[in-house]
Amino acid sequence: MKIIQKRKGFLYLSAALVITSVLFLSIWGLKKGIDFTGGVLLELKFSQDVPTNEEVSDSLSNFGLGSLTVQPSEEGTMFVRFVSDDDTKNEEVQAKIRDSFEGVSIERVEFVSSVISDELKKKAITAIVLAVIGIAVYITWAFRKVSYPVESWKYGIAAVIALTHDTIITIGIFSFLGKFYGIEVNIPFVAALLTILGYSVNDTIVVFDRIRENLNRAGAKHDFEETVNNSINETLARSINTSLTVFIVLLATIFFGGVTIKYFSLALLIGIFFGTYSSIFIASAFLVEIWEREIRAKQKELN
Repeated sequence: MKIIQKRKGFLYLSAALVITSVLFLSIWGLKKGIDFTGGVLLELKFSQDVPTNEEVSDSLSNFGLGSLTVQPSEEGTMFVRFVSDDDTKNEEVQAKIRDSFEGVSIERVEFVSSVISDELKKKAITAIVLAVIGIAVYITWAFRKVSYPVESWKYGIAAVIALTHDTIITIGIFSFLGKFYGIEVNIPFVAALLTILGYSVNDTIVVFDRIRENLNRAGAKHDFEETVNNSINETLARSINTSLTVFIVLLATIFFGGVTIKYFSLALLIGIFFGTYSSIFIASAFLVEIWEREIRAKQKELN
């Protein structure tokens, strides 16, 4: 398959996806859960008829709760989220729910203060940035003996570009889902992003390692573009088969797992899909683009 030879189309597609994701984030942002906003989460279980979102919201309208959201789930479960630091009001809200609806039990109550949520946001951003920097440094070190025709540190740059691509698109999709389907992001979403980074870089390194082997074997005898394309084709079946097994597990978790891990699994599914795509079509394509630009620059110097 002529994958690298057709890289322009894949790069344009990825650029369009990244730009669209950035626009979603700029316009809508992410729908942050209580881990990042602070507040109260109530998990309600109904043994009889489940009320509508509007009925629950109307029953709590007199309390003046900030950012009140009601989210139904499967099997008679409903989640109520709101911003409040008043313990007395929180107890009154729970009492009102019990009085308003028959057969309801409060299965779980979670409190997150705004101070803790701000700290969680900072730590989440720091964790992602440090992970990306660490990956770039590791790849640079791992490929230190490969200096021809592309320096080892440029392998790290290509991998970071692919990782950034995967992360931004995943976040952009969740911005869309938050706007139109009310899906919130919490700490498990950050854990999913870090997992995506690890999976994606592992897949990318497999391709890069095959490139390194073929370069060491062929030396300067073969064209770099052709060597990279051959390396991708040699690892293509491995990348697709590995990803498919992960997809099956994640789909089973999404459809049959609990609501607490549903969106974590969804984030992983999206991220791993684009991680597989970027390791095949993006990371190595950037290596070849870097190589071609260096050749053009040298030709200009000679002329």
